[in-house]
Amino acid sequence: MKNSLLSLTERRREGFKLGIPSYCTANELVIEAILEQSKRFDEHVLIEGTANQINQFGGYTGMTPEDFRDYVYAIADKVNFEHDRIILGADHFGPLVWSDLNAEEAMKNAKDLVRLAVLAGFTKIHLDTSMKLKGDSEDERLSDEVIAERSAVLLEECEKAYQELLKTKPDSIRPVYVIGSEVPIPGGSQEEEDTLQVTSVSDFENTLNMYRRKFEEHGMSSRWEDVIAVVVQPGVEFGDKDIHQYDCNAASELCAVLKKYPNIMFEGHSTDYQPPKKLREMVEDGIAILKVGPALTFSLREGLFALSMIERELIPESKRANFIETLERIMLENPSNWKKHYHGSDEDKRIARKYSYSDRCRYYFSLPEIKSAITKLFANINSIEIPAGMLRQYMPVQYRKVRDGKLSMKAEALVKDCVAELADDYNYAVKTNYIIGGIF
Repeated sequence: MKNSLLSLTERRREGFKLGIPSYCTANELVIEAILEQSKRFDEHVLIEGTANQINQFGGYTGMTPEDFRDYVYAIADKVNFEHDRIILGADHFGPLVWSDLNAEEAMKNAKDLVRLAVLAGFTKIHLDTSMKLKGDSEDERLSDEVIAERSAVLLEECEKAYQELLKTKPDSIRPVYVIGSEVPIPGGSQEEEDTLQVTSVSDFENTLNMYRRKFEEHGMSSRWEDVIAVVVQPGVEFGDKDIHQYDCNAASELCAVLKKYPNIMFEGHSTDYQPPKKLREMVEDGIAILKVGPALTFSLREGLFALSMIERELIPESKRANFIETLERIMLENPSNWKKHYHGSDEDKRIARKYSYSDRCRYYFSLPEIKSAITKLFANINSIEIPAGMLRQYMPVQYRKVRDGKLSMKAEALVKDCVAELADDYNYAVKTNYIIGGIF
């Protein structure tokens, strides 16, 4: 069976300005919302995990690639979404998590990681070896040759794993690959920048040529046809407070070069918070894989905060879940996931913990006390009737859908719709059948 992402490249060659969102998240409510929302389209959904989220040692989610697959499939079963419509992606898979180790040790771990991903059924692998490892020169940029050589080693391991997988599952889909990395570590920029340097045409072509050469040296030249995309910096990024919106003019020279490489798309990271029109322009220009992560949980948090405001109005103080206060307390007690990222005065940090685009609070959503607060919040909201005017005050978009009979007043449905609204920005950008998809 052909990998559906190869079919996407074929349709783009035929002139269709299509793309696919890459939902990079491990949050259960977010994944559930995305799958429910995607049921109205007869297309695949791409859900990715990063190497620091999921790896052979558990990552910060505590999941291996196999665990993540089963976790996503269990959510799919809950909402009656077909497994074969889900593309599992491995983002930044390489030595990212082990950059403090020497190359031999870090690459051994990276090889084990990509092998487990392929065996678990991940069919989109981002081979990312762009980070320096212990022993690499601190004074010089890591060369394209070293980066491509390490990626070729990982490709070999992926292909060995795929052949192993075929022995027990002969109908398994062959993985496709994304190469390159022109972005900060997963989660957005840590620095506020006035301008962003768009990837140059020469850098893009040097990347392609070096990877192709290294694939050939490793006897993997036949697998070049499975390289579907290159990660580039098209001038899109977000940080703590700012968003760099896509400028098609600034990226025009880079995007024009794709005419020479009809089998290649661009993958854009950090597309979070871009206006729908900008996302659509990116897809039309060849940035056909749109990765989004923190904006998903940011939208989830918005919904939870809105329900918390309603709870304050309608639930006696002694019975409230106090989700906002609980989240703040837990983040202060366990600052490791935000302390290096948020700067300024204590007041600046307090605001950032709640409202930063980097959304570091997402790392706390899986903690038992936070999950318990969400469960209690939902129970409280479901125990009362929200006045229509109050719902409009705090959740105006969801209010319209409830008013028109398109959305339940249940707390979980209201929160998940905040995520679905964001996902619809991406549907607008990538799908030709968006308007007839039942959104209006």
